[in-house]
Amino acid sequence: VDLGGTKCLGVVLADGAVVAEARVPTPKGADPVLSSIAGLVEELGGELAIEAVGVGLPGLVDRQGVLRFAPNLALGGAGLDDVVLVTLGTGIGGGIVTDGSVERGVHGFAGEVGHMVVDPHGPPCPCGQRGCWERFASGSGLGRLAREAAHAGRASRVVELAGGDPEAVRGEHVTAAVDEGDAEAADVLARFAWWLALGLANLANIFDPEAFVLAGGLVRAGEALLVPTRTSLRDLLPRQRPEVTVVPAILGERAGAVGAARLAATRSP
Repeated sequence: VDLGGTKCLGVVLADGAVVAEARVPTPKGADPVLSSIAGLVEELGGELAIEAVGVGLPGLVDRQGVLRFAPNLALGGAGLDDVVLVTLGTGIGGGIVTDGSVERGVHGFAGEVGHMVVDPHGPPCPCGQRGCWERFASGSGLGRLAREAAHAGRASRVVELAGGDPEAVRGEHVTAAVDEGDAEAADVLARFAWWLALGLANLANIFDPEAFVLAGGLVRAGEALLVPTRTSLRDLLPRQRPEVTVVPAILGERAGAVGAARLAATRSP
């Protein structure tokens, strides 16, 4: 199960393949969230003999599996041994794989890349800081950048898709307008891609990965997002270091749920 800011996605794996899938909107409150997760497990289990259940949670989860902090209430890899996974959803999640092993940190909190500060004078973040990376490079960040463009008169088609109200503009309106070939929306997405690349450049300098694997709903934008992100990343990295590949997760939005299932399977009796 992958718990996100807007949806709760569950999958069942059998011999490494997804054999069932279901999703529900993420409710508000701890008890409703727990009920939704339990309901997904019950629905997906059906007549199957489920051996283990894994849950991917967006926040600080300690080594005992306790969710300590989740300001936005995601292991699906790419066959590489040194990668950084970045999930672009309502916020930004992350996973760090070094020599084929997931880095957990002393408390189990490693990979909370979305709360890396990229602008100390930037907008407030639900975590209590200002200018976190996810304020610029998540789904909510894209929506914020688009609303700024809309109020400046630079996103007319995006506003139309949002029903004419600049304050109703969301990230999905930008990607829809980009799909139509709208130049103003493409400019907003290119600005978003620069912020995404800025965070990736910081992570590249720290972890020196072979590749960045991008997952989450925003990856559906495809090459319209990946191309300007790769270009900006090349510009932001020192010229002396090798280029870092940026690829979409093969598992797409299922990456978090499939990874949770795989992790649960390795820990089951």
